[in-house]
Amino acid sequence: QVQLVESGGGSVQSGGSLRLSCAASLSTITNYCMGWFRQAPGKEREGVATIGRDGNTRYADSVKGRFTISRDNAKNALYLEMNSLKAEDTATYSCAIDFNFRAYGACGYDGMDLWGKGIQVTVSS
Repeated sequence: QVQLVESGGGSVQSGGSLRLSCAASLSTITNYCMGWFRQAPGKEREGVATIGRDGNTRYADSVKGRFTISRDNAKNALYLEMNSLKAEDTATYSCAIDFNFRAYGACGYDGMDLWGKGIQVTVSS
């Protein structure tokens, strides 16, 4: 059974940094688009960033210039480097994978097929 497991969350002060990791338990992530999402208490889940199989990326406006999504296909891993964190970045962050998007470029946020359980990120002001 394919699983996505996040790690690297925690608590940090405003202006600090965190690096999230997502380990995928499948033979390879090479051909798939993957992404990071977050959900704050009382709010809907929102897409943060996606990365295509060719390395192309897309970001939510709220995180552009502060967050960087990357992947290591050899390790079946996805990462999210978060810098200049703000209190409004506080949320549960989840990674996801889109098994059906086969084009080049970064996929959208709506087609994800599998999600991790999520990990908490808390930014104190």
